[in-house]
Amino acid sequence: MLHNELISNTYTPLPLTEFILRDPKTRKISVSNFRDRVVHHAICNILEPIFENHFIYDSYANRKGKGNLKAIERFDYFKRKVSCNGRKLRGVQDDNYVSGHALKADIKHYFDTVSHETLMKIINRKIADKNVLELIWKILRNHSTKSKGKGLPLGNLTSQFFANIYLNELDQFIKHKLKAKYYLRYVDDFVILHGSMAQLELWKTKISSFLKNELLLELHPDKSKIVPLSRGVDLPGFKCFYYFRILRKRNLREMQRKIEVFEELCKSDKDNIPGLLEFLQGWNAYAVHANTHKLRKRITNKSIEIIKF
Repeated sequence: MLHNELISNTYTPLPLTEFILRDPKTRKISVSNFRDRVVHHAICNILEPIFENHFIYDSYANRKGKGNLKAIERFDYFKRKVSCNGRKLRGVQDDNYVSGHALKADIKHYFDTVSHETLMKIINRKIADKNVLELIWKILRNHSTKSKGKGLPLGNLTSQFFANIYLNELDQFIKHKLKAKYYLRYVDDFVILHGSMAQLELWKTKISSFLKNELLLELHPDKSKIVPLSRGVDLPGFKCFYYFRILRKRNLREMQRKIEVFEELCKSDKDNIPGLLEFLQGWNAYAVHANTHKLRKRITNKSIEIIKF
């Protein structure tokens, strides 16, 4: 049936199922019907080999062989280069007070403000097949937002891929027009490192103008700042200093909240213990990438108390 609909150009996606997820930020997740997810995978299978060759090396979200941990490894390399292998600021004792600055920024309401028309213009440069283009239009229009003709639904495979296609325009601008050497992006979060704060200020102004005029986007005013490397830089899940890495406070609060929830559940029903152990395994796999030895030991001891209770 689905195959026939695609061949005859009569395919129409079903309405998205929407729900609110609080983990820890409140997000509206939109889930496609299974048959529509099959179409999404087929589209990505066609487009990915074409666009992947045009993505920059330092784009780390939703790509094979990349991810947030690879982004953090690359940041570690960049910080050594910019700080001349950890050259300390004058008059300080803390070894983490190294030279250099970072522009840490993200896009305001990114997934809600992606322009469908602009996205299709970008895709049109590489894709000429009218049937494929019409199929993409159907998927984009299946998501209704406050602003007509804008927005990608969180939860769709195509949304993640389209998000990379859209911001590849920004990647190309920063790397080839601004010629920023130490730049990396993860979804709509990006970082540029440089020894000069004045240079980063100039680049920030030019990036803001490019986003507004070319992509109809806006830098987040509160989350787009230039900070000294000595103060640490927020990256997905971690805050990174020169000699150590800590977990984001928000992630810590969420972990502690879940432990408390599991403690109450396990008191009333021991069948919840496997769920607790599964959560701990996943959390430890994440936390081990930061300087968290004492924290992980404390959480492990707390979990043993819950299990033995």
